[in-house]
Amino acid sequence: MTSRQYEITVATRGRDSIELTAEIEARVHESGVRTGLCHVFAQHTSASLMLCENADPDVRRDMEAFMQRLAPDGDPLFVHRSEGPDDMPAHVRSVLTGADLTLPVRDGRPALGTWQGVYLWEHRSHPHRRRVLVTVQGD
Repeated sequence: MTSRQYEITVATRGRDSIELTAEIEARVHESGVRTGLCHVFAQHTSASLMLCENADPDVRRDMEAFMQRLAPDGDPLFVHRSEGPDDMPAHVRSVLTGADLTLPVRDGRPALGTWQGVYLWEHRSHPHRRRVLVTVQGD
């Protein structure tokens, strides 16, 4: 059994989704694992990971529009505003969408579907540097 761990640093421009699929595929290849699991973890409470359609960027725009309706900036419901009106909505978005993904590895590659891509979803309105851990285990 082989186990390797990598860190990916992502510079965001503010609220957006950034595709990580190619970087994750490269880490799985580098690990030498042919069959196993790839765990991807965002080390943040105001950014998340999502497995989403990668063919049409309108899907990600629509996801953002939905989240803006669900957890709008400046909502008077929220008390926590330490870092501004987007602070608590970013935490809500992160909890709802999740900080980790587990992908099967088959034939030395993440076994993603035809239209699937892995994205870091930045929920804050200002740029940040985000860390994502990629752990690959298997044979």
